[in-house]
Amino acid sequence: MNNPVLITGVGKRIGYQLAKHFLENDVPVIGTYRSHYDTIDELTQMGAKLFQVDFYVTAKVDEFCESVKSQFDHLRAIIHNASDWIPEKVERPNDEIFDKMMTIHGKIPYQLNLAFADLLSNTTDDMADIIHFTDYVAQTGSKKHIAYAASKAALENLTLSFATLLSPKIKVNSIAPALIKFNPGDDEAYKQKAVNKALLPREGGYSEVIDTVDYIMRSQYVTGRCFALDGGRHLK
Repeated sequence: MNNPVLITGVGKRIGYQLAKHFLENDVPVIGTYRSHYDTIDELTQMGAKLFQVDFYVTAKVDEFCESVKSQFDHLRAIIHNASDWIPEKVERPNDEIFDKMMTIHGKIPYQLNLAFADLLSNTTDDMADIIHFTDYVAQTGSKKHIAYAASKAALENLTLSFATLLSPKIKVNSIAPALIKFNPGDDEAYKQKAVNKALLPREGGYSEVIDTVDYIMRSQYVTGRCFALDGGRHLK
């Protein structure tokens, strides 16, 4: 049996696409989700081992960690995809929003990396991987999503610390996407405005993310790095 990959937030978009990719290539998937979608049933039928976890509830996080450690002896990778996106009004600071952003994007990856470090070290492959999904705004900030941007910057910094701590058996890298895929309800005016922010005016597409994850996991010589998938926004 191949070493399983643990992916947080597999219910939709990037998490769902990555889970399908691994399952279709005979790589076992352990996944988490907070809300139930039809995709959860699909992934379960494909063989994924899924856990419903609210990462904002400490007891549920502890229960999840114990369940995984009791059922699995090793992991090939942890991919931190679970995310939340809550805008705040600057004129009315909201501590709850800030705490939530820091929890889901900082505290949870910190906890899971430490909780499952032994399982990653036990991989039967040459190396194991931790991949953090950060965001383009970690480097630019955001007027409308200050807490979100700050929390993603914290996650990017965790990449550096864990790469140092867990080397040489475990590689730790991050991926910072900008526009990957529009949502079905996005109107044409919004789409045009969004693509025009990049030198390459288009959606990145899920294949860009999957290819980047595959490259990181194949690599024997890359750790502590952040891979930007942003179409050249930094030069626009």
